[in-house]
Amino acid sequence: MDLSKIENDLISEIKLQPLQAKVYLLITCHGKMSSVTIAKKLKISEEDAQKASRDLMTLGAFIDITETEFEAMHPRFTAVNMYRRMCERENRSFGRNKIVDSIGVILEKPYDDARTK
Repeated sequence: MDLSKIENDLISEIKLQPLQAKVYLLITCHGKMSSVTIAKKLKISEEDAQKASRDLMTLGAFIDITETEFEAMHPRFTAVNMYRRMCERENRSFGRNKIVDSIGVILEKPYDDARTK
């Protein structure tokens, strides 16, 4: 699976910041984790990990388990949800986007695999 293509699609189609896209893919593909773990895995500061995760909650991709622990919601739901919110922010009409739909489809298996270990 080419995560760099999905990362680029998240940035271009849903207008995520590059760090938000990396954090989204990390938690979607590997399961819930704390901002400390996110920071270590992505070699970023704990503050940056916390901010990106909180931003993703606002965008409708994550839920918080505790103050510092985050989990992704199902990718088929979140990809479209984040796209809808981006359209609202940019006053664009919301319609079907095949690239956004494919993000959810592609990430479904790694999401499910990470949660059935």
